[in-house]
Amino acid sequence: MVTRAGALVAGSAVVLLAAGTLADYPEIVMLGMACVAALVVGALWLLARPKLVAVRRIVPDRVPAGVAARGVLTVTNTGRRRSPPSLVVETVAGRHVTVPLPSIAAHGVTETVYALPSEHRGRYVLPALKIGHTDPLRLFRLERAGGGESVLYVHPRVHRIAALPLGGPRDVEGPTSAASPQGGVAFHSLRDYQPGDDRRRIHWRSTARTGTLMVRHNAFPDEPRHLVVLDTSEEPYRDDGADDTFEEAVQVAASVCVAADRTGFPVICRTTEDAPRPPDGDEEIQAALDLLAGARRTEADRGLSAIGDLLRDVATPGGGTAMTVVTGRAAPGVPELVRSAAEDHAATCLVHIGQTAQEGAGGVFTISAGTSTEFAVRWNRLFPL
Repeated sequence: MVTRAGALVAGSAVVLLAAGTLADYPEIVMLGMACVAALVVGALWLLARPKLVAVRRIVPDRVPAGVAARGVLTVTNTGRRRSPPSLVVETVAGRHVTVPLPSIAAHGVTETVYALPSEHRGRYVLPALKIGHTDPLRLFRLERAGGGESVLYVHPRVHRIAALPLGGPRDVEGPTSAASPQGGVAFHSLRDYQPGDDRRRIHWRSTARTGTLMVRHNAFPDEPRHLVVLDTSEEPYRDDGADDTFEEAVQVAASVCVAADRTGFPVICRTTEDAPRPPDGDEEIQAALDLLAGARRTEADRGLSAIGDLLRDVATPGGGTAMTVVTGRAAPGVPELVRSAAEDHAATCLVHIGQTAQEGAGGVFTISAGTSTEFAVRWNRLFPL
């Protein structure tokens, strides 16, 4: 592609050649020819394209907002001659980060470290790098994609708060349910054998009776856990400063997740736009913060009206579960919805961000605060550290 300097030189060549020819002024024609020669040399220079292989790593790939994240770029010259200086362009959330590369000897390797924008919460997908080189006069530039996509998670800022009290002890042989994670030592039921099952778990008596291989389905028992629900619908945050209010709500949800994780019991986070799904292989607190990093308000979100369906796969009646619901300004009927969902939980807290007073619901701790900082103060008064 032609750079801005290249376009200027090309335009100058046209003007100089036309003016010199019309005025019969050889010196001006020579200046125009010099511009043309520069363009030809620049174009020929780009034919000697360097053979560079770039590998990008993000260290660390998960950081709290405001904490530095860095890209580590390893570039190998697979060609048989020294490569000229090049430029690598990194794109993060629409912002371009230009990384200069030095000349690299044949079969040589260089490593460059550069800062990535991490001021604001978000899940940022970094597309393939753009590796480019130019001619000495920077009249032309060629770019090609290098490497693959990477993901940078910038987690919300958190406040140090106490955990919502959980009831019930750990019990490795305790009660189980269909939602219990597989792989524990507590017996849940018998099921058909599936390829990959441990043959030592085959239940031979049932197998002989049914004529089908049956195995013991063991699971981790239901135990106290903390559910954190963030309202990502549009309505509670419609007032002035809605973006700021929503960011404060996300920080509240993240703070509650981190505080709950310190208790050592499972932490599950949901946003109201999410369909119920089983936990993935990530650590629970990491999965929760990753979810909150990418949380966004949406018009189509049903909000807390869908809280019953949202928690159906994680509710364990009588399991000593605690639940915290974070939303903005209260809509009619919200306290009743939360109170209804709270019947299956040992302790429930409803947090309103963006208002200073809200009538509570029976059996539900209610905290109203203008900001996440104010919330942390009021929460720690209610549940001391």
